Amino acid sequence: MNAPVNHPLPLLELDVLRTFVAIAETGSFTLAATAVFRTPSAVSMQIKKLEEMLGRAVFTRDARSVKLTNDGELLLGFARRLLAINREAVSKFVMPDIRGVVRLGSPDDYGERVLPTILKRFAQTHPAIAVDVTVDQSINLKRRLSERQLDLTLFTSGCNLPGEAEVLLTEPIVWAGALGGTAHLRDPLPVSVWEDGCVWRANALEALGNVGRNYRVAYMSAHTAGQRAAILSDLAVAPLPKSFIGNDIVALGEKDGMPELADYNLAMMVAPDAAAPVCAAADHIRATFENFKQTGRF
Repeated sequence: MNAPVNHPLPLLELDVLRTFVAIAETGSFTLAATAVFRTPSAVSMQIKKLEEMLGRAVFTRDARSVKLTNDGELLLGFARRLLAINREAVSKFVMPDIRGVVRLGSPDDYGERVLPTILKRFAQTHPAIAVDVTVDQSINLKRRLSERQLDLTLFTSGCNLPGEAEVLLTEPIVWAGALGGTAHLRDPLPVSVWEDGCVWRANALEALGNVGRNYRVAYMSAHTAGQRAAILSDLAVAPLPKSFIGNDIVALGEKDGMPELADYNLAMMVAPDAAAPVCAAADHIRATFENFKQTGRF
């Protein structure tokens, strides 16, 4: 009796998956090529070989856009998980003995909501690295990075991103109001925002202007806690990321007389020639947001 012939499945290459994820997140072969430090032709060849190996198309392409197919959507979840596992595994062997200080910048909203979890987990895997956190407006954080006062920074942005920026998360901005509140019915509309330079402010006020809605800035706060207080007390409505909605704060839409708002990006920039502790922190942040895209939880 002949022994059965084994036909091992081909192995997915992490480098190719990294390129695949970059295309899915940027919607562009050209932008992805910049992100993974390859030429557009090399990126196209990687995806061609990936599709040939799987026997499925993972992208649909036309002159203006690149979109995931249904099979591509399925692969994206696996790719993010595999890349996150790779980072975690490598860090266990390569990074634990790294020592130093990392100067990290973050906008207030994510500094309050996400950083505690990120820093707690990072301290568990890299106990010899100290992290000094600066919380400020995104425009100031980018300036601090350029002046080498920070080693890496998170920041919020619209569609115009610096070439060296890496998008961690893209999500809609929505109008936030109190559950059962009436602030959105008032004329002029009371709005809670922060000063010029805030991407959420620019988006919101431009949208109101486009539909001719009268408004007044009723409350100003640089901190998410202050914005939430204004919303919960029904003093004002405010533009916030969709993921910030919950409990007694609800999203207001066109049915409530509020104009639709655009998406925004949470991005990261790392100083050139970053030292090993900084690279470790950056990888940890990437893995955290990859996990959030899969689970919806930080």
